[in-house]
Amino acid sequence: MTTPNQTALQAAAANSKAWPFQEAQRLAKRFPDGKRDDQGNLVPVLFETGYGPSGLPHIGTFQEVLRTTFVRRAYEVLTGGHPTRLVAFSDDMDGLRKVPDNIPNAGLLAENLGKPLSRIPDPFGTHESFAHHNNAMLRDFLDRFGFDYEFVSASDRYNSGAFDDALRNVLRHYDAIMGVMLPTLRAERQATYSPVLPVSPTTGAVLQVPIEVIDAEAGTIRFADEDGSTIEQSILGGKAKLQWKVDWAMRWVALGVDYEMCGKDLTDSVTQSGKIARILGGHKPEGMIYELFLDANGEKISKSKGNGLTIEEWLTYGSEESLGFYLFREPKSAKQLHVGIIPKAVDEYWQFREKLPSQPVEQQLGNAVWHLLGANGGHSEGELAGAGDSLPVTYGLLLNLVGVLGADASREQVWSYLGNYIHDPDPADHPDLDVLVDRALAYNRDFVAPTLIKRAPAANEARALEALDAALAGFDAETSAEDLQTAVYEIGKREEFGFESLRDWFKALYETLLGSSQGPRMGSFIALYGVGNTRRLIVEALQRAGVAQS
Repeated sequence: MTTPNQTALQAAAANSKAWPFQEAQRLAKRFPDGKRDDQGNLVPVLFETGYGPSGLPHIGTFQEVLRTTFVRRAYEVLTGGHPTRLVAFSDDMDGLRKVPDNIPNAGLLAENLGKPLSRIPDPFGTHESFAHHNNAMLRDFLDRFGFDYEFVSASDRYNSGAFDDALRNVLRHYDAIMGVMLPTLRAERQATYSPVLPVSPTTGAVLQVPIEVIDAEAGTIRFADEDGSTIEQSILGGKAKLQWKVDWAMRWVALGVDYEMCGKDLTDSVTQSGKIARILGGHKPEGMIYELFLDANGEKISKSKGNGLTIEEWLTYGSEESLGFYLFREPKSAKQLHVGIIPKAVDEYWQFREKLPSQPVEQQLGNAVWHLLGANGGHSEGELAGAGDSLPVTYGLLLNLVGVLGADASREQVWSYLGNYIHDPDPADHPDLDVLVDRALAYNRDFVAPTLIKRAPAANEARALEALDAALAGFDAETSAEDLQTAVYEIGKREEFGFESLRDWFKALYETLLGSSQGPRMGSFIALYGVGNTRRLIVEALQRAGVAQS
């Protein structure tokens, strides 16, 4: 294959319907000649992602960085290489409003409710503060994945004075900002609302109290402290933070943000923050509003509840690439995010990876694997061609094998069985498959083995299993998966066994031999597990039905 030249690639990008290019096309319209400074010099377009470190990072946090990176790289392709930057911003000056459910030493956090997250002791005992711990977890994974980003924390910007000019600007436009926000609030909230949240000089808590602007240029305000005393205090140098929607707008203007996506739950925030950004002399960035992830019960994922998947959990049972693949797909559609979707994501990733080199450029730009390669800057001819490899065994089939072997199966056992399917089953020659062997063992141990129940076959199913056993007796270890699959099909189609459809026959095989309601292509499984071993499974199933074997 050949890599398309730059002109052809840009032309395809300009007409691509893939969502990252749709986003990049809108951004390019904002800067038809590229983003320029006051002297006309080309400067980087700034992409931002936001993170609230009030709980442990989960995949919903990570996905925003990945999806934004997809748009960033699409913009670079579309514009022929215009410069970009990505800032991962942590809102760690926010006051802790509740103690997350999945955190140790909850009492320590309870004692510090209301204080900025970066000024609360770390309940894990490993970092300077709770926010520093959670920020480190996020950065560790972003670094592991190879993202090109700059980490910026609110506490650093507020405390260092880097936001001081922007804070003065908020005070100058205090009345106009109140005019935007007050109509959106209930009457009781209007009475206490302030765009500026002072930090109490006595308790250190972030206060949600009305304020009076004393001197906008000096940054001085007046407010009632928690004990009722009247305080005059500067809001500069970390002595206050801004209310969420005002803070977001201030950040867009102060940093010069050009693109930021967010979840559907922030739709109203985008509207109000956009209005405030204009008041402050800036503009609302371009951005996509994506649907939120749901847990296995269809409920919204919450950091405080801990009902989402952590990054570590996904990587215990699936690969990094499968995670990226799943996050690429249909960002504007609600999707469940739980361990049950991992196996399918792994196999679909490899299916799309195998297709990539043979696709025309227009289709490549819609292939998630193309964007995953580009996330770390890799779109060379060799990298695209190398994406065309495939796994000799699907992850789903691997899980079925491990499920039959049991919860105590070992890597060595799995690889010995893979020898029935792979000519030279050396893990060193199949590193991607070797990774998935470990993932399959973990997935089976934690989720499959505890639920497997092999039922006894019904009378007609038992007769069909006897016929299958007789057919397998005529095959040897070298019989192909296709020939084995044909034999299974033929038995299922025989009227004497009374299956209404082949689906019923395969379901019977899965439930009686594997202990699951779903399963693999049986020909592939028999080839992998071995003809003799499969016959032993049939004998065990027939014994459960009380059928004596001759």
